[in-house]
Amino acid sequence: MGVTFVKKKLTINNIKFKKFKKPLVCLTAYTTPMAEILDKYCDVILVGDSLGMVLHGLKSTRDVTLDMMIMHGKAVRRGVSKSLLVVDMPIGTYEKNPKLALKNAKKLIKETKCDAVKVEGGVKVYKTIKYLVNNNIPVMGHVGLLPQSVRKKSDYRVKGKDYLSFNQIIKDSIFVEKAGAFSVVVNVSLKN
Repeated sequence: MGVTFVKKKLTINNIKFKKFKKPLVCLTAYTTPMAEILDKYCDVILVGDSLGMVLHGLKSTRDVTLDMMIMHGKAVRRGVSKSLLVVDMPIGTYEKNPKLALKNAKKLIKETKCDAVKVEGGVKVYKTIKYLVNNNIPVMGHVGLLPQSVRKKSDYRVKGKDYLSFNQIIKDSIFVEKAGAFSVVVNVSLKN
């Protein structure tokens, strides 16, 4: 007679209030088959707007639309049963206006049945994150190298190598946390 271990589903509050005892695993998926594989091993699955480059052959994430994110979010949801599902909000859907961000986040969550949305930026999107969180939208932040800000390939540079950019990443992380995000993706290099 064998013992079956059933892992409890991680919740936003467990992450936000650090109610776990081991490192969390977060990986990116864009399709149902990818999600089915990752769901066995991940705590969090992210549908990243990098799908524009990885699957659609776009030059950057800047051409990814909300409809594309919804389509892939739905596909990934079909393969996820235990992991938290987070879907990126593409550029142009959140950064200019908190009310527009709320409208788009609600649409993304309703149509994909995701658990949270992800937005890029720190200090610049503080008010938007706070507005979303105050309206019951769980938000994952993203600081450091921000692919949505990249206009050409040469802009893909390591962030955090010098004192100024490292301190900006710390400041952005603090603002994301103060705004109420339950977690943050930090894209930096620790090597000099």
